[in-house]
Amino acid sequence: MNILVCDDDKEIVDAIGIYLENEGYQIFKAFNGEEAVNIVREQEIHLIIMDIMMPKMDGIKATMQIRERHNIPLIMLSAKSEDYDKILGLNIGADDYITKPFNPLELIARVKSQLRRYTTLGAIEKKSNVYQSGGLKIDDETKTVTVDGEEVRLTPVQYKILKLLTANAGKVFSIEEIYEKVWNETPLNPENTVAVHIRKIREKIEIDPKEPRYLKVVWGVGYKVEKI
Repeated sequence: MNILVCDDDKEIVDAIGIYLENEGYQIFKAFNGEEAVNIVREQEIHLIIMDIMMPKMDGIKATMQIRERHNIPLIMLSAKSEDYDKILGLNIGADDYITKPFNPLELIARVKSQLRRYTTLGAIEKKSNVYQSGGLKIDDETKTVTVDGEEVRLTPVQYKILKLLTANAGKVFSIEEIYEKVWNETPLNPENTVAVHIRKIREKIEIDPKEPRYLKVVWGVGYKVEKI
């Protein structure tokens, strides 16, 4: 597996590289957003660790450019721990978030978790290769999502959330249930994380995200994909 590590602090890049190389991963290094975007264009990258604050092009702009063409897992790295930065990163396409200073074991665990999801997308309740509700269709064989025949590009986490809900159309999942099934972790404060991903999914699959046809909230309970 090829992992791109991007941070303007060379010592951090080198340290992360050592941790991951010891786990058997091939490491590519970048020190600003422009370098990261170019590497993703030229190399087969399976996961990205991206710092937010960098010269030339910051991690936010780099992530936005990468997301235009690629849905590979991306972990945001930042020295800040405020909710705003976390939500901002998730909003522009990050799949996970870790703050500096970080525990190397935690970073490795998050990397492995993201790669598992990337290589086994749709592992939840694999009853069929196709899930559908009205014009919303998920083909789990090709990992594609279409709405009224038009393909929709989702990040790996967005795909997994939508597949969970569509495969169980009509069933309401609480925020905690969604987090546990998609992130495979016991949730602590999952509300913001799940809500941000739900909103981004709606923006991609709904004609009017404020009046969704498919992905609906059941106030005080959770979310569901309407059975159509």
